[in-house]
Amino acid sequence: MCKDCGCNEVEKCSCNCGCECGGNGKYFERRYQTKAEQISELEAYLADLKQEVQAVEEHLADLRK
Repeated sequence: MCKDCGCNEVEKCSCNCGCECGGNGKYFERRYQTKAEQISELEAYLADLKQEVQAVEEHLADLRK
């Protein structure tokens, strides 16, 4: 057991004791995304995909010349 945060996963704690349980000894950390965060992340991913599609289309056009 971690003496700093009380977790049972000493190898997984992140409270300066060396284990990495995700605990910080005092506060609970949110582990989910809000709907707005999900939308923002997906919009950024979609923009990246669109750029990739454009690059592939341009490359195909060059090869077909």
